[in-house]
Amino acid sequence: MTHADPVRLHRELERIWRTPGGLGRLSAVNHTVLGRRFIIAAFVFFAIGGILSMLIRAQLASPRSAFVGPDLYNQIFTMHGTVMMFLFAIPMFEGLAIYFLPKMLGARDLAFPRLTAYGFWCYVFGGSILVAALLFGAAPDSGWFMYTPLSSGRYSPGINADVWLLGITFVEISAMAAAVELTVSILKMRAPGMSLARMPIFAWYILVTAGMMLVGFPPLILGSILLEMERAFDLPFFDPTRGGDALLWQHLFWLFGHPEVYIIFLPAAGMISTILPVLVGHRLLGYSWIVVSVAAMGFLSFGLWVHHMFTVGIPHLAQAFFSAASVLVAVPTGVQIFLWIGTLMAGRPRPTLPMLYLVGFFAVFVCGGLTGVMLAIVPFDWQAHDTHFVVAHMHYVLVGGFVFPMLAAAYYYLPHFSGRKPLYGVGHVAFWLIFVGFNATFLVMHLTGLLGMPRRYHTYESGYGWDWLNLVSSIGGFVTAMGFALVAFDFIFQFRFGRVADRNPWDSGGLEWATATPPPAYAFASIPTVEGREPLAADPDLGQKLAAGDGYLAAARNDWQETLVVDMATGRPEAIQLLPQPTFLPLATALSTGTVVLSLLFKVYPLALAATAATLCLFLAWTRATGATVDRGEIDAGRGLRLPIHAEVRRPLSWWGMSFVLVADATIFASLLFGALFLWLVAPGWPPPALAEVPPTLLGAAALALVLAAIGGAWALAALGKGSGLSGTLLAALAATAGTALLVWATLLVPTPTAHAHLATTAAILAYAAFHAALGAIFALFGLRRIHAGKVTARRSADLSIGALWHGYTAASGVVALAFVALVPWLAGIGRVMP
Repeated sequence: MTHADPVRLHRELERIWRTPGGLGRLSAVNHTVLGRRFIIAAFVFFAIGGILSMLIRAQLASPRSAFVGPDLYNQIFTMHGTVMMFLFAIPMFEGLAIYFLPKMLGARDLAFPRLTAYGFWCYVFGGSILVAALLFGAAPDSGWFMYTPLSSGRYSPGINADVWLLGITFVEISAMAAAVELTVSILKMRAPGMSLARMPIFAWYILVTAGMMLVGFPPLILGSILLEMERAFDLPFFDPTRGGDALLWQHLFWLFGHPEVYIIFLPAAGMISTILPVLVGHRLLGYSWIVVSVAAMGFLSFGLWVHHMFTVGIPHLAQAFFSAASVLVAVPTGVQIFLWIGTLMAGRPRPTLPMLYLVGFFAVFVCGGLTGVMLAIVPFDWQAHDTHFVVAHMHYVLVGGFVFPMLAAAYYYLPHFSGRKPLYGVGHVAFWLIFVGFNATFLVMHLTGLLGMPRRYHTYESGYGWDWLNLVSSIGGFVTAMGFALVAFDFIFQFRFGRVADRNPWDSGGLEWATATPPPAYAFASIPTVEGREPLAADPDLGQKLAAGDGYLAAARNDWQETLVVDMATGRPEAIQLLPQPTFLPLATALSTGTVVLSLLFKVYPLALAATAATLCLFLAWTRATGATVDRGEIDAGRGLRLPIHAEVRRPLSWWGMSFVLVADATIFASLLFGALFLWLVAPGWPPPALAEVPPTLLGAAALALVLAAIGGAWALAALGKGSGLSGTLLAALAATAGTALLVWATLLVPTPTAHAHLATTAAILAYAAFHAALGAIFALFGLRRIHAGKVTARRSADLSIGALWHGYTAASGVVALAFVALVPWLAGIGRVMP
């Protein structure tokens, strides 16, 4: 499959892969375009968050300031934290990963381009709702952590809190889409020969981060849904007067919140591990140790959430456990830092601007880590909790651990984005303004915290020794803002006036520099074979060879956008993936999803139901371009290799995508059961005065229906070798429909869910099972339609395999849910008769 004319090859690939101009740009699904858009949008939100921080520092510059009132101040500091955590940090690393990972891995795009586009629009629309609310004076004002009961309907009437709950849930759709996209792409979309042991170190960081997102974000999504249901429908999940508990929100929030610190830090650390060896001219020391330490950080981060709750009255044994875990997580962090320092010492650091930002990272982040160890010690945390010391620590960790490395990466990779060299004189001035201003702001804030100044207060009295310290912090904040403004101007000037850069200006061995700079939409004219961790170092002419067609898929055919799918562990080629063309469907689906959010925000529930149905129909419309009515068999992939297309393999990328979706789904379910058990064991007002005694026969019938649906899905898949799978799919459709009806009936039998948290959690658990059964019925009906259209055979079994996967999960989670509902009244009866 070698292309005879490289010029013609590039022209044909450009025609096939390009994004249309004009309004057609809104149909973009290409990872290069979307990665840039994520990054630009994140920078815009960063600027908004920075302006809000300046308003905070202006208010606190002097005692009894009248710059802004308490109501507006609460909105400003809530939105500052929300913007920086949810709308800047996470989307920024998503954008970098979306832009660079295919190029680093030797692929032409990510696994699910339309999902990436949908996630981008959800991010922009959700963030715009939050910012618009601030402009109209209706922004959330309960803190970026939204602690209950302050954020409940009784103490925060109006839509301010609803804006946060619904807007952030909307944005989290983007994060979950990116997590699935990145996980599948890293595991399955690599160049031939790139085994897991040969992956770029940045890919390992993003793989662990995406896995953490799949497990860490669902508790927050569940908590937001439960709190919104309490505010909208008076379901008492967090109301202690009716069996709820405000601490349940803190547990759900920090189950997300503390892993998020590492979700933010790890991609930045991945950039350090990527660019530091290049800047010092020495390979990265301890590749395997770094991989192990990253995985250890990801695992340990989920055992630290109570670190934020030492002062809420938890038992001393739990405090000791979580204190030890909080100290232990410093070990894998220290391993990475010492290996970076060792790499520095083994090489010769170049006096470049990216190197300067890395030095700033080491100075700031290490200090933040030391104060983190201090706060992990319970007696000290009791003294410093809710003071400016905690604010200073958080900024040292997040700004030091994320912003400084990202600025280093920005200056390192700007030639890749723009094809031009940066104007270093401006960049150096900006660095020193940022470094000096940041330390003046937050180093001093440690002292105000130790002197007892509480955080989140809009004003303070004179005479406590805080006056001059706050003034210094405010001056430092404005100096920092000047530095970031210079960085923005420097970036703009580089794109417009910078000198043309060489193709690989840093002499990197990474595959991302084998593309043209800036890169074309298809990244590689042909796909390379990888035999080491630094392909470009082993063969400096690799980029020219790939451009000339000396690789796989070195010809354009059938107007297909093609890339390779490989074995997860070894990197052996398995299939040819055909990617979707530009389409407006992701934009339309995101607009429909946004309509659902806005309808819920303004409590127009009929419109919300209609928009939900429209969103489902739009998702189904995505499938119109997929599937085939003939088996193609193996086709030429180049270099004498023949492979099937992705739809004709046993487990296509869509199957893997659904598998990771179900990982996140199972985390939501586990969090829901955790919440129900937590309330039963800890909350006041238990056991409840009235129990949700749903008839056991109804629960048993519902469980049987779910199991039959799973059997039908498996039967349909197994029968494809001899037939169409019609009988099994029909059984799955009928059983899932019956299960949905029975579960909805069981939910409606729960008496007065607003009376007690036990009744509300029981209804929520049954509703969860009913929702999944209903989706199972839709999957089965979709399978029937595909069978009727002739798009399902033994080779093309993806539609039925995904349906079988969903039915199996629905049966497993549904049986657990129904057993839980049935056993709780029985356990309550035992508890009442025991002395």
